[in-house]
Amino acid sequence: MTNDLEGRVALVTGASRGIGLAIARRLVDAGALVVLSSRREQNIEEALDTFADRSRVHGVAAHVGSRDEANRLVAATIEHFGALDILVNNAGTNPYFGPLADIDDALMQKTYEVNQASIVTHTAAAWHQWMQAHGGVVLNIASVGGLGPEPGIGWYNVTKAAVIHLTKQFAFELSPTVRVNAIAPGLVRTDLARKLWEEHEEVIAAAIPLGRLGEPDDIAAMALMLVGDESSWMTGQTIVVDGGTTNRPSGGVG
Repeated sequence: MTNDLEGRVALVTGASRGIGLAIARRLVDAGALVVLSSRREQNIEEALDTFADRSRVHGVAAHVGSRDEANRLVAATIEHFGALDILVNNAGTNPYFGPLADIDDALMQKTYEVNQASIVTHTAAAWHQWMQAHGGVVLNIASVGGLGPEPGIGWYNVTKAAVIHLTKQFAFELSPTVRVNAIAPGLVRTDLARKLWEEHEEVIAAAIPLGRLGEPDDIAAMALMLVGDESSWMTGQTIVVDGGTTNRPSGGVG
């Protein structure tokens, strides 16, 4: 078996930059036809311009927090490329940094809609419009933050913990037609996580067993494996890709 995705169609949310764009590139390189989605049309066009062969990619602007938009996005993917074999639920947001007890309702709701509810709405749309009849693969991007508490990003981590459980639940409900897995990245050098690393990168990197922050392509490499045939007997799993961060000894050693 290989990672040859020739003839398969993928949809990647939050694909205009960072991890989403890196995953889209990996999928295209493996032969897939890929729809890139993001909220802003201009960002999508800039991302599409980075591909050598524009015929293998297509962009659709959509608001990931809306069920109607999820249904429209999936329909547009099927209309343009004729199928939907791979769904990558990558879009995420973190508009609040601070104590969980102080978050306001608007920011709490926005984070929930984008990070958590969108997993349900996009997976449901893919299932009802294509995968129930034809099969497919769903990949969710969670976070190591979903594995335990951290200062400042508590609500973000709560939504990512939900993504891990949603992965298990959908894997249970959609088997054997559809496989559902997740990746839990550690700290990756992206704009979304910039506040966590930009001012202290050397200190943070020194505390990571492999000595550096993650790059979007580190996550994309694992994504390619999980959506391809080499993982055909995997479902309901969350794979941690974090440079060894969660493998450090307890008690502040390492």
